[in-house]
Amino acid sequence: MRFLTLIVTAILAITVYTGGAIAQGYGKQKVVYHINYDNPKAQTGAMRNIQNHINAVGRENLDLKVVLHGKGLTLLLEPDAQGNTKFQAGNADNNMTARIEGLKQQGVTFHVCANTLKGRKVDYEMDLYDVSKADIVPSGVAELARLQAMGYTYIKP
Repeated sequence: MRFLTLIVTAILAITVYTGGAIAQGYGKQKVVYHINYDNPKAQTGAMRNIQNHINAVGRENLDLKVVLHGKGLTLLLEPDAQGNTKFQAGNADNNMTARIEGLKQQGVTFHVCANTLKGRKVDYEMDLYDVSKADIVPSGVAELARLQAMGYTYIKP
C-alpha cells in the first residue's frame, strides 16, 4: 500500500511540475488566434478557449499571440470610447479586461491592425484597453500570414 501511495505521489508531482504537458502528450507550441468579429459572446468564448489552451499545454510550453483586425478590435475597445470611432460598440468592459489582463500575465500578446485603427478612426492610446505602440502591426492579415510562415498554428475560434 505504501509503495502505491509513493507511485501516485510521484505521478502527481511530475504532472504538477510539467503543468500537465507531458501527461497530456503536448510539447512546445506556437499558436496564433485570429479575431475579426465583434460578437461579445464569441469573443468571451475565444478568451476562454485561449485560457483552456494555456491550461492544457502549460504557459511555459506555449507561445500564443492574438491578432485583431476589423470588427475584432471591439474586444479591446473601451465602451465609453465607442462614440469616437466607427464601431457600434466596445466590448472591453470590466469582465473582458480582467480576462485580457489574466492572459497577458500568462504571456499572451495581442497584435492590433494599424489599417483598422486608421479606417475605423480609433486612437489606440485613448480608445483601446492596454494597447501600446509595440502592439500595433501594419496589417492584421499580413501579420497572420507572417506568423504562419514562422511556424505558428492558425486558430480561428
